[in-house]
Amino acid sequence: MLLTANHYFDSIYIMKADLHIHSNYSDGSESIAQLISLAEAKGLDAIAVTDHDTLAHLAQVPAGTAIKVTGGIEISAINRKSQKKAHILGYNIQKPETVKALTQPLLEARSRNSERQAEVLIGLGYSIDLGKLRRAGGKYLYKQHIMDWLMTTGQSPDMFGDFYKKMFKNNGACAFDIDYIDVFEAVRTIKDAGGLAVLAHPGQQQNFCLIPGLVQTGLDGLELSHYSNNEKDMETIRGYAGRYGLFLTGGSDYHGYYDRNSFGIGDFLSDESGITAIFTP
Repeated sequence: MLLTANHYFDSIYIMKADLHIHSNYSDGSESIAQLISLAEAKGLDAIAVTDHDTLAHLAQVPAGTAIKVTGGIEISAINRKSQKKAHILGYNIQKPETVKALTQPLLEARSRNSERQAEVLIGLGYSIDLGKLRRAGGKYLYKQHIMDWLMTTGQSPDMFGDFYKKMFKNNGACAFDIDYIDVFEAVRTIKDAGGLAVLAHPGQQQNFCLIPGLVQTGLDGLELSHYSNNEKDMETIRGYAGRYGLFLTGGSDYHGYYDRNSFGIGDFLSDESGITAIFTP
């Protein structure tokens, strides 16, 4: 069963923590200050901001907040052999530059890819001012920023509706992507940086087969509570966690209005084992 707000287990209070949130330093719409305010209003005890392929937001995490706030990362990865995609969450990273050396090229490649997608749309007759598009951290362009512009200017009725599916999916004009980081290298890099590595939402990408190899590489945990993990997925996740001694995390994967889902911060919360691993000194 998913842990939700005001949840108790055997009359012992469980710290309420959402350990998978995105800010406007990647493809989220909200600032870190706004995320903290939302989390406080939801009655959370802790959050982790896990932006895609960047740690630039770490400098924006304030000290002395009413709730615990930590910065992490979500690395976009792939298994070269099977071509299965996987996202690796990194927490408690002690050497950010080690991780940045791996992810910065991917961050820049994604921005160039999005620029190319915008240029394709311009060529098709859509009005897009590249100089006025919102960008992650003021620098990097994501397709969400393109869709935000198209919605704001009335050229698309919504963010992820028929227009998005036509252009960015199903062999559409903008359905081209970048090369992702090797998943084993992602885990090794997080470990080399002194961090904790967690396989995000394995139910979403059905990449359970990668877990044994990732454990050998240093994987520490699995994301259990996530909207894309169904009951069967969660049973499988618990089985792997018990077999390999992995802790369990969870989170809303919140992106603000840059999201096709209606979930809010705190609607999916971490298992106690993940909270202890990440927040216990």
